[in-house]
Amino acid sequence: MKYQIKYLIDFAVLGLLYALVFFRRWRAKGRADLMVNTLMYLYLSLVLYVTLMPVLTSLPFILNHPYKPMNLVPFIDVSLGRGDFLRQVVLNVVMTMPFGFLFPLTRRGGGKFGKTVLFCFLMSLGIELLQPLISTRTADITDLITNLLGGILGYGLYLLFRPVTRRVLALLDKNGI
Repeated sequence: MKYQIKYLIDFAVLGLLYALVFFRRWRAKGRADLMVNTLMYLYLSLVLYVTLMPVLTSLPFILNHPYKPMNLVPFIDVSLGRGDFLRQVVLNVVMTMPFGFLFPLTRRGGGKFGKTVLFCFLMSLGIELLQPLISTRTADITDLITNLLGGILGYGLYLLFRPVTRRVLALLDKNGI
């Protein structure tokens, strides 16, 4: 129970941030923007949950454990036969596919491939660099590569479904659904 409270604190802060800052700003831009940005916010919150949480209660202790440098040898787990490599690759790809799909739908993304890949890379790099500080997890270049691949595949899905998403978002703004 004590460990779950740490997560609850992070989610409470994320909820307050959404309610006090983002909700009003996105609602003022229209229902389509509100929906897309809220979905992206929820997605990023879940990514934080899976990769970095608990964050706030870990901050006072970030210097209490040794920082393990990032593994810079791609796919070394395969050659060394460590862990469930295939499962980790699939999970990393699947984790960032929603980013590749949702980011271009935000006004900031604008549908550009390069911008989507850049922001997917920056998100993944940030996670990989923070994991050894906030938790006892290690950073791995393989995670960075597979996360980027997931973002690219998600962008491919965005392109595939772009006509449908444009219609749905236009209906949201037009009809006020």
